[in-house]
Amino acid sequence: MYSEITKFVDIDSIKFNEPMKNHTSFRVGGLADVLVKPKSEEEIINLIKYLKENSIPYFVMGNGSNLLVKDGGIRGVVIKISKEFSDFKIDGNKIFVSAGCMLSVIGKALLKEGLTGFEFASGIPGTIGGALTMNAGAYGGEMKDIVREVKVIDENGDIKILTNEEMEFSYRKSILNRKNYVILSATLELNKGNIDEIKDTMNEITKKRVTNQPLNMPSAGSTFKRPEGYFAAKLIEDAGLKGLKLRGAQVSDKHSGFIINNGDATAKDLLNLMYIVKNIVKSKFNIQLEEEVKIIGED
Repeated sequence: MYSEITKFVDIDSIKFNEPMKNHTSFRVGGLADVLVKPKSEEEIINLIKYLKENSIPYFVMGNGSNLLVKDGGIRGVVIKISKEFSDFKIDGNKIFVSAGCMLSVIGKALLKEGLTGFEFASGIPGTIGGALTMNAGAYGGEMKDIVREVKVIDENGDIKILTNEEMEFSYRKSILNRKNYVILSATLELNKGNIDEIKDTMNEITKKRVTNQPLNMPSAGSTFKRPEGYFAAKLIEDAGLKGLKLRGAQVSDKHSGFIINNGDATAKDLLNLMYIVKNIVKSKFNIQLEEEVKIIGED
């Protein structure tokens, strides 16, 4: 049945029994039955319609920078919407961008045009699709501040245009967390700004990231969401867990909000360490941490 996929995407875009560790920033994860990298909106639409009609399970991902795939891998089809589908166009103060475009690429393009409002996202290592799904944010900004509308495929395989309000953005969430929609593209609306000031802000944010975060180690960024009224990293550090190791997994000794792969971790190692951190923080402060990283796959 998987061989039928070649009717909708080029054979060179399809990989069978693909190690997911090659597609996540954590560098862990078992085999996906099939991994497909579509190159156009038409390929994505036709592929998803085929999978739905044939009841083939599928999972849509971006750059894998906020994803933890379990060691047993993923059954069915993984659709990776990334650099192969990353066109964008700037028109005045708007940018029309495909779901697979990297945030860093968008940030550089907007800087050249002197458009401000995207600086917070320019250093996040993900795609526009992933950022919209989780309403990515940092340093005082988030995606909901700049989104005009989003083009998606809905549960029935139909195209829908969602307004900012219809995206139901909240802290690290959007309507996409509860609806099985797939993002195709988005229209962002920015403001005119001063190129030098925009560049200075981007450089300042980059400096903060490099100084405070373990960017040289495999991770999925901030592991836990910020509990209301608290900071996850401070709770973890105050619980005495900074630097805690479990085989190849470790609470970063540079930023305790990051759990990192020291080079030979399994997904199970990372998950067990998350479990330990959550339990100890709960027992000490009666606060339940919730993962920000998306966990999928089989044990």
